[in-house]
Amino acid sequence: MSTATTAPATRTFRLALVGNPNSGKTSVFNRLTGLNQKVGNFPGVTVDKKVGRLQLPNGRGLDLIDFPGAYSFYPSAQDERMVVQTLANPADANYPDAVLYIADLTRLEKHLLLFTQICDLGLPAILGLNMADMAERHGRTIDVAQLREQLRHPVVVLSSHTGEGFDELLGAIQQLDTPHLTGVRPCPAFYVPSDAEQRVSDALVAHFPDANAYQRVLLAHHHTWLPYLSDAERAAVGQVVAREGFKSLPHQVEETMMRFDKFEQLVKRAIIRTSDTAPQLTTRLDNVLTHRLWGPVIFFALMFFIFQAIYAWAAYPMEGIEWLFGQLNDGVKAILPDGWLSALLTDGLLAGLGGVVVFVPQIAILFLLVTLLEEVGYMARAAYMFDSLMHFFGLNGRSLVALISSGACAIPAIMSTRTIANWKERLITILVAPFISCSARLPVYVVLIGFVVPPRTDGGFFNGQGIAFMGLYMLGIVAALLTALFFKYILRTTERSVLMLELPEYRRPLLRNVLLAVWEKVRSFVVEAGRVIVVISIVLWALASYGPAAKMEAATAQAEQLAKTQGMNAAEQANLVAALRLESSYAGHIGKWIEPAIRPLGFDWKIGIAIISSFAAREVFVGTMATLYSIGSDSDESTLHDRLAREKNPLTGVQVYNRATASSLLIFYVFAMMCMSTLAVVKRETKSWKWPIIQFLFMTGLAYLGSYLVFQALSV
Repeated sequence: MSTATTAPATRTFRLALVGNPNSGKTSVFNRLTGLNQKVGNFPGVTVDKKVGRLQLPNGRGLDLIDFPGAYSFYPSAQDERMVVQTLANPADANYPDAVLYIADLTRLEKHLLLFTQICDLGLPAILGLNMADMAERHGRTIDVAQLREQLRHPVVVLSSHTGEGFDELLGAIQQLDTPHLTGVRPCPAFYVPSDAEQRVSDALVAHFPDANAYQRVLLAHHHTWLPYLSDAERAAVGQVVAREGFKSLPHQVEETMMRFDKFEQLVKRAIIRTSDTAPQLTTRLDNVLTHRLWGPVIFFALMFFIFQAIYAWAAYPMEGIEWLFGQLNDGVKAILPDGWLSALLTDGLLAGLGGVVVFVPQIAILFLLVTLLEEVGYMARAAYMFDSLMHFFGLNGRSLVALISSGACAIPAIMSTRTIANWKERLITILVAPFISCSARLPVYVVLIGFVVPPRTDGGFFNGQGIAFMGLYMLGIVAALLTALFFKYILRTTERSVLMLELPEYRRPLLRNVLLAVWEKVRSFVVEAGRVIVVISIVLWALASYGPAAKMEAATAQAEQLAKTQGMNAAEQANLVAALRLESSYAGHIGKWIEPAIRPLGFDWKIGIAIISSFAAREVFVGTMATLYSIGSDSDESTLHDRLAREKNPLTGVQVYNRATASSLLIFYVFAMMCMSTLAVVKRETKSWKWPIIQFLFMTGLAYLGSYLVFQALSV
């Protein structure tokens, strides 16, 4: 281990963006990088990192790495551990050349702990005091020159909302990003190690000669879990800690108090004036929004509004997308002659993609409204407000944030459980999160709800399908809570549950942050789902278009004979030929093989194929159905719902998608495991195949049972 303060000439300069949660760090990142950012994972773990390209005024570019929010180098959650194991280890692949530390100017007395710890690592650092516009409204100003002199680091006052101070910030970053950078003035001594810490640090010099004194102290505190230590190094640190009688927790408390005692005095001297009327608006709003009675009422009213908006606002954009894909379909047919290529593009690729892209407006609206609530600061209140209720079900207040995030996608929601310190509550949250209907299920719900609830609006506002849509989400929530209650009494632990959550002040949402979040989520939905859908659509088209030659010819002959017997016209005969050939295709054989298992649920072999293919990703169900029902169909301009509504058994003439079948299928998708990617993430987070297998079997069994009961009840 060694402390590096210069950027190697062979790679781009790396600037770490670090700060407490709710400091406005992400807003700073978005303003600095805009659309020039990407999301990835830290090596070996599933914690998200954002990397953005920052162009400096002198033309040089650097990589800005947005680290998870953390309060100190003594983490209480797994995502905070990532900050420690990266910044305390110069050999880490993401080790930065310098740090941009963002602190909330309105709460500066609480936000400097981690900054002083970073200073002790010897890393060059810039202190960005964010929320300058809010601090000004609160009557708070600060003597920047004095603070800069006492901290001996660059200090810049910023506002991520207005852009104040960002030119100065770029200049300060540019000074760090220079080939001749050799270090900065040493940080003032906010912390003096105790005798025991000093002895441990001295004893570890032989094992870690390149580490500085504070890094060796951190090794003593965290050697049991730091992943970059070898077994020999871990054992060596453990022996020193045991020999010196080093007690981690008392020393953590002592260090934290010592740092607060010193930098709080420094901040008090630098603050010029403070108004006593600062957070009155936040207090007044919290009196209503977190009220024991009105708080939950307002929360559910907001959720109801979101689900109504998903249907009401998206109607015209969806019609436009359907029209566009219809034009593309017609254009391809007009340009290309009839043949396998034309059929592949129209019945396979365009049908599959169009069946998913059409739901982008609804997904964008969902993300837009949820992101607005997060930006305003409401979601943190929701976690606080429902903490006691979550405890009743064996969860944590932070579990609510993860469950709400599952409404977008279960994968990041499961990864976000790293903020839950209690092992049992975290595991239960992971196990029940997939019950919350994600955005990938939204297209399935939209297509099928129309067969259960007619498109009628009552009272000029209440949309019946929107209410049914919310009902499906609520059913998933109820299933999640009851399952959590079950696991609460099954799993045992001695850990105590603690919710540590800083409630930010209510803030005007920053449009840039909201739009970037919506763009990122929608792009991820289209790109990630699109890749899967393209492959599956092509494979399905091939399986549905070809089959054993003898059986395909026999299907054609049977269809022609039936058409002649029943006096069908040319179009009806063509559709019958297409239906029976599809049934005799390779896809039909696969569907027929699984049909006996799903027939009690009201599903035919086509639905069986869609269920299997949708395990890659739930939204693939719609693409699969669009592909299957486009093969040989003469209704390519119709919406998928219309095609399904006209689907009848070619031999009996009975409508396939009736109320019972659609309801059964909806219930199946409410309860069934989302996708293989979710299972993979559960395995990585729990470090065992035991829990994802239990989760898959439990959810699949519940989905089958619920679907069976609903179909049998409605078929009477």
